[in-house]
Amino acid sequence: MVELLTRAGSLPFSVALALMLMFALLQIVGLGDFLGGDTHLDVHAGVHGTLHGHGGVDAGLLSVLGLGRVPFLMWLMLLLTVFGLIGISAQELLLSLTGSPWSAWLVAPVVALVSLPITGALSRGLGRIIPQDETSAIDVSALVGREAEILVGTALAGSPARGRVFDHYGQAHNVMVEPDLHDQRFVQGEKVLLVRREGDLFKAIARGDHYLPRLD
Repeated sequence: MVELLTRAGSLPFSVALALMLMFALLQIVGLGDFLGGDTHLDVHAGVHGTLHGHGGVDAGLLSVLGLGRVPFLMWLMLLLTVFGLIGISAQELLLSLTGSPWSAWLVAPVVALVSLPITGALSRGLGRIIPQDETSAIDVSALVGREAEILVGTALAGSPARGRVFDHYGQAHNVMVEPDLHDQRFVQGEKVLLVRREGDLFKAIARGDHYLPRLD
């Protein structure tokens, strides 16, 4: 096992696994939350700027990579693990087929390309089962301008109701909503447009079609 990890062609993959273990140790001793929190915020700041500048193309790429589905440090640990394990396995396969491992300069870029979508798939899977911290997963201000549905109660000025809104990753967030105009009211099932945020409260305006007759 030691020979497998220390073989010259396996060096970048061994380093990746060592970094993953280091990050895991930092998580255990409590430093991982500090490091992960800072990095996570930086990533999402870049995501929001990218979305505004290039529309859905970059958003789709980030979704494929799994960024934003789990905390960034967890995503990085997954990537390092996948990269390390696939790389070492690939070198072992090449050794058995050709009699010697290939140069890491040739194998590592290919392994990196393969590892990214696999990491994205694992991140999306984990994102569905681990608890989500809505305030740290995204900047909640990014929900302004999105459509929300009133889930429970009637929203009046000064008396908010609970609503549900989906972010650009498709994750649902429960938020408190009240009308931006004092003479409006939102009932359960009504869809509204979030126009601004005041602390944990979102102000919204009616879409105008809730009381129209349905043709379907």
